[in-house]
Amino acid sequence: MRDWAELVRQRLSGLALDAQEKDEVHAELAAHLEESYQTLLNQGLPEQAAFHRVLFQVANWRDLRRKIFIAKRSGHPMQKRLHQLWIPGFLTLVLSVVFLATLQGLGFQARVVSWSGPRTTLLYLPWLLSLPFFGALGAYLSSRACGSRRTVLLASTFPALALTGAFLSMFPIGFVLGRIIGRQVGFGIVATTLLRDGIGWLLVPGAALLAGGVLVNLLFSGRTSSQDAAVG
Repeated sequence: MRDWAELVRQRLSGLALDAQEKDEVHAELAAHLEESYQTLLNQGLPEQAAFHRVLFQVANWRDLRRKIFIAKRSGHPMQKRLHQLWIPGFLTLVLSVVFLATLQGLGFQARVVSWSGPRTTLLYLPWLLSLPFFGALGAYLSSRACGSRRTVLLASTFPALALTGAFLSMFPIGFVLGRIIGRQVGFGIVATTLLRDGIGWLLVPGAALLAGGVLVNLLFSGRTSSQDAAVG
């Protein structure tokens, strides 16, 4: 029996795509060749003749490899980024913010954690416990959209990254507004205070979100490895 999947992998070995995209291309092309081969056998052609007839369909594998690469890379890269990063990331952000606001509306109070000296940090423990689930959801949606490992982890930690960016943007915004209205604006002071409390608002939430993203990434990697072992 012809192993069309292995043949396609060999002939398209130099295809410069992500592993998941490459597997999808290999599977689709192998299925097409297998279908053509079975059709020729059903028509009464000998196996060897049917095999060569099917190979004749792809006269130039190098040219096919180039066309596949161009089609994959030129096919709506912004749309791919939208589904792999922005939609999962913003969904994770919205859910985490809404859940935090809900907890505050229900009267949950932040726990004050004291560090060395007078420094303290506010931690919303129920909210922090929910963040791995939100991070896992963002990572799962990104992974389903064929996002790379880096993109999956970025989607899971998007709320912490977005919050950091918002805090940092307060400095130039405050500077520009101060120049426009002719007096100092307190954006920089607020941003400095929030960044100083980065453990409670950035580091710990970011680690919790990342934990969910890493878990999903490991689960998907383990599933892929199991499938590869079963095929082998």
